[in-house]
Amino acid sequence: MSHSDASPPLPEPGRIARKESGADQTGWRRWLPGLRTLRSYKMAWLQHDIVAGLVLTTMLVPVGIAYAVASGVPGIYGLYATIVPLLAYALFGPSRILVLGPDSSLAAVILAVILPLSGGDPQRAVALAGMMAIVSGTVCILAGVARLGFITELLSKPIRYGYMNGIALTVLISQLPKLFGFSIETDGPLRNLWAIVSAVMAGKTHWVTFAVGAATLVVILLLKDKKRVPGILIAVVAATVAVGMLDLAAQGVAVLGSLPQGLPAFDIPWITRADIVPVLIGGCAVALVSFADTSVLSRVYAARTRTYVDPNQEMVGLGIANLAGGLFQGFPISSSSSRTPVAEAAGARTQLTGVVGALAVALLLMVAPDLLQNLPTSALAAVVIASAIGLIEVSDLRRIYRMQRWEFWLSIVCTVGVAVLGAIEGIGLAIVIAVIEFLWDAWRPYSAVLGRAEGVQGYHDTKRYPDARLIPGLVLFRWDAPLFFANAELFHDRVLDAVADSPTPVRWLVVAAEPVTSVDVTSADMLAELDETLHAAGIELCVAEMKDPVKDKLKRFGLFTRFGEDAFFATLGAAVSRYLELHPVEWEQEDRE
Repeated sequence: MSHSDASPPLPEPGRIARKESGADQTGWRRWLPGLRTLRSYKMAWLQHDIVAGLVLTTMLVPVGIAYAVASGVPGIYGLYATIVPLLAYALFGPSRILVLGPDSSLAAVILAVILPLSGGDPQRAVALAGMMAIVSGTVCILAGVARLGFITELLSKPIRYGYMNGIALTVLISQLPKLFGFSIETDGPLRNLWAIVSAVMAGKTHWVTFAVGAATLVVILLLKDKKRVPGILIAVVAATVAVGMLDLAAQGVAVLGSLPQGLPAFDIPWITRADIVPVLIGGCAVALVSFADTSVLSRVYAARTRTYVDPNQEMVGLGIANLAGGLFQGFPISSSSSRTPVAEAAGARTQLTGVVGALAVALLLMVAPDLLQNLPTSALAAVVIASAIGLIEVSDLRRIYRMQRWEFWLSIVCTVGVAVLGAIEGIGLAIVIAVIEFLWDAWRPYSAVLGRAEGVQGYHDTKRYPDARLIPGLVLFRWDAPLFFANAELFHDRVLDAVADSPTPVRWLVVAAEPVTSVDVTSADMLAELDETLHAAGIELCVAEMKDPVKDKLKRFGLFTRFGEDAFFATLGAAVSRYLELHPVEWEQEDRE
């Protein structure tokens, strides 16, 4: 079998696939990537997709059940949230091998919403979780159609690390009582941790339950790096067999019990009016987290296969999968960084792998619902804990600590915020910090007065080159940021400071505007005021190297006419040459540009 028959076609070496063109990218077909894949499907891929789908099933079942329990709903709904979303994503999702389903990164967010609202009623918890999926799906679809796939990039890497580390700690703490075999009142991650320590010290641990869960966790962690060995499956099967053969349920080990026979049914999850606001907030939070995870994972696998994945279509595919899951007794889902590599390692070629996995899970529910009745809940807790440990980022934070300390501490603040405040509040904190970080960087940008340094072409920062010479009567001022409302006054003050610090009386001030990518109304008014101030002092304000789109804005604001066309220069050298023509000063001819 040739390579072209065994896997999807790759672009020629040295090139990266981009958007497809033609009829498939127009009209309704552009929203159905699965159909486009089906039209070009090769029969040689079928065997790989079927085998990969069956291998994937061995992960989908225990993980789906574990994350459902961690999210506060009965385990069967984790399988419902696996079947329907996988089928939906196969049709609407652009990534060929991305696997969607219940995920540990969402468990804390879902639990934080439904636990205080459900009052311990499982069906009410299912309805709340289902409505969260509908809200999340709707938000993702609308954002994808509006082409807002870039919004997750607004969270910097340190902030994402901090948030996910906080989520991982929250999930891990929430599963420890199940691992130790007792229950506690839920009051928040830190209080829960104190309650767990107190319960252990008081001797409430059920040691048989703990032994089963701890053994399961150890096996999963030991086999974690062996990609071709299904560590989770081995650990869960071993725990289930041990509980059944030794009749450990009679000794107090909690087990999953029989699953309901049958497939998920269409069911609108009705909630009360009092639940609307927290569910809306939780659904939006889930949408943000799930798409952030999905977009990163999607880009990783798109790069590996050298295929193009439209982030807006990815958002639509994720949204439809969530919407379908919510309408068929599921709860919010995301991409999986643990199941997708399993599919890839097993030889997945297309979205058909997910379809096979979904159908295999459905078949299990139809013909063998009692297969997992002896599955211990402490083993499920071990699955979730292992996944939470995998979410914790340490190595890259060390690199960030070495490179830029303040971003490292920013990440730590996000982690503590999630651990102290909770998952939903932690997301809000992360967003607020991201906005503050952006505004801070743009509010106080770097600026420089430029001069000529010996042996270096062009004009350079006099702070970096203290011996750089200044042209008498001319100030070259560079501003390394867009001009907008938050930094307009700072720009104004720094320009006047540069004039005041000039060793000679200033005749011209030239703004080196190449780094200026935008100007808003507030900063335009500031420029007009600055021009008046400089003009009153006998100083002419000029601009060099301004980009045409920014210059177009100045034309709309009326500043281009105010300054005059002669005040704009293509390069700093042109501005200097014109100044020297009008104002003869002691300056060597060879220094002109």
